[in-house]
Amino acid sequence: MMFQVQKNDNPNEQLLVVFPDDKPVGVKTLKALCQRMLDTKVSRGIVVFSGTMTAAANKAIQVINTKENRSYEIDTFSEADLMVNITHHQLVPKHYVLSEEEKKTLLAKYRLKETQLPRIQTTDPVAKYYGLKRGQVVKIIRSSETSGRYVTYRLCF
Repeated sequence: MMFQVQKNDNPNEQLLVVFPDDKPVGVKTLKALCQRMLDTKVSRGIVVFSGTMTAAANKAIQVINTKENRSYEIDTFSEADLMVNITHHQLVPKHYVLSEEEKKTLLAKYRLKETQLPRIQTTDPVAKYYGLKRGQVVKIIRSSETSGRYVTYRLCF
């Protein structure tokens, strides 16, 4: 199964989601996805697999997602990862992805450099959920017994 979606506020940002039948998912499936993305001019894809992915497929995704190859990007999720929406869990605080302008305002307000912000990895489950890329900043709001509300910012690296 394969379908294409777009953002409400920006129809140019489109996403192709694929649920392959192959077990394990191999390079052949990824080639078909990349070809479909090129044909439909979609820059971002998600593969949701039920079994496993071959080592060659994982390596191919790493090559596709390198900085030199920015024509398209592919994210992968196993069905087991998506069984529970982690953002709805009571222990996971609210996360908000900042725009580039909001990021610049934040850094200027606190007189910080990007490297001085705490970090969140791209492999973090919440970062994967929101599709964070290197260099993006996320605002995290959590409740605290002592201060009531605690806001922190993290740089994706």
